[in-house]
Amino acid sequence: MNRLKKGSRCTICKSKGEKNKAIVYLPHHRLALCKEHFISWFEKRVEKTIKEFKMFSKNDRILVAVSGGKDSLALWNALVRLGYEADGFYINLGIGQYSEDSKQLALNFAKRIGRPLHILDLSSEISTIPQIKESTNRPACSACGMVKRYYMNKFAKENGYNIIATGHNLDDEVAVLFGNTLKWDIDYLKRQYPVLKEENGFIRKVKPLCKITEKESALYSFFNGIEYIEYECPFSEGASSIEYKEYIAKLEEKHPGTKLQFYTNFLKRMYPILQTNEKLKEELNKCKICGEPSYNEICSVCSLKEKLKTARV
Repeated sequence: MNRLKKGSRCTICKSKGEKNKAIVYLPHHRLALCKEHFISWFEKRVEKTIKEFKMFSKNDRILVAVSGGKDSLALWNALVRLGYEADGFYINLGIGQYSEDSKQLALNFAKRIGRPLHILDLSSEISTIPQIKESTNRPACSACGMVKRYYMNKFAKENGYNIIATGHNLDDEVAVLFGNTLKWDIDYLKRQYPVLKEENGFIRKVKPLCKITEKESALYSFFNGIEYIEYECPFSEGASSIEYKEYIAKLEEKHPGTKLQFYTNFLKRMYPILQTNEKLKEELNKCKICGEPSYNEICSVCSLKEKLKTARV
């Protein structure tokens, strides 16, 4: 985001014969932009990504997974401004002050844009993330990801939404791709695509910010006056994905465009190959307790509930 020379003019304004000064420089796009044209560029890029991957249309009901962070709120804001029917869904994970702060920011934003924010309290459904971690010795991030995916899908189906949109940005996708490539985790690589189609009881999941960097998302939120939680979840400390982001950021600084090139080339060149070599998928069943899709008789969340009951006895 640096390298903006003093006195630089907005690229778009310059093309129109205007003289507005640039305040943002996007080295990997070779664009210098004023505030107005950066916001416009961001929203057009989101729209272009939606159309490129055929994510959804104006006729779809979209449930945005809201965390109170910059990415999910920026996504929600952009979708509403672009004319999509998008509502928010916040899961209260019960992680102390972090959850309280993020929930309030999500509520404030929902009120500002005049869209519904559905809130699910994890403690009333299963247990808080700290309690799950303490009772099962399961890594907090692993348990968190599992229950969020479960309840997002379940809530969307029960409430008539046919799209789940998450705020995963380019940095997130590149960090995950880098980690999966280091381990050559083929099963995960096969699923790393901006759209996970609806099938076998799962709602379609999409990532409209997959070509937007974390810094671009933060700038969009800042320019639109969006208040978001600025500190990380306490359980994320030491996560390998954060380290990967730091390594890749250094490479990006020296070679602008590395992140986007790495990700888009994977989607264009490697992802299709992985799909052609895909083995027959294991058939999904319905959990005999909750009815949600599961590879076993009892799904992971219902199994976790049983373990928690046993641990409390």
